[in-house]
Amino acid sequence: MAHIAGISAEDAGQDAKLVFDYTRQGLEGITGREPERMLEPLEMYAHAPELLNVLAQLKAATLTSCEYCIDLGSQIARRSGLSDEQLFALPAYRSSPLFTDVEKLVLDYAAGMSRTPVDVPDGLVAKLREHLDEGQLVELTHVIALENMRGRFNLALGIGAAGFSEGMVCAVPERASEGGVS
Repeated sequence: MAHIAGISAEDAGQDAKLVFDYTRQGLEGITGREPERMLEPLEMYAHAPELLNVLAQLKAATLTSCEYCIDLGSQIARRSGLSDEQLFALPAYRSSPLFTDVEKLVLDYAAGMSRTPVDVPDGLVAKLREHLDEGQLVELTHVIALENMRGRFNLALGIGAAGFSEGMVCAVPERASEGGVS
C-alpha cells in the first residue's frame, strides 16, 4: 500500500497528463498489458514537479561510497549553506547537535532508502509527514533514489572524484553500520 495518495490524470497539470498518456502507451506497448496501477509512480511524481534536496542526496552518496557523488555533493552542500562541521558530522548525525530533528528524520529516510533491501518503516514516514507535505515527500524520495542510482552507476564504471571539492572539506563515505534509522 502506498504511503501517500497519488495525483490522478484528471487532477494533474497539463504537462503531467502528457507524460501519463505517453507512459501508458509505452508501457502497454512493451508489456501488452494495462494494469490499473501502472501509472502509480508518475502519480506520486505529479506532487513535486521541481525536485531538489541537497542533504538527502549527500547522505545517499556517502552510503554508496561514490567518490564522484561525494565530491560534487559536498561542494553543492557547501554552496547551499552546510558547514564544514556538518559535512564532518554526517556519519554520526543521530548524535550530532549540528542537525535539527527534521534534518535527522530526512537523513534517517535517506539511510533507510539506501539500504539493500530498502528499510523505511511506516513510523518514520509518519514522522516525516508531520513536517513534509506529499509533494515534499515525493521530492525527497526522488532525490535519494536518484542519488543511489548515480552512485551505483559511477561505482560500477569506476568513476572517481572529479575535483569539485579539491582542497576543501568533503563528506566521508560511510559503512553500512553507521548512521541509520532509529
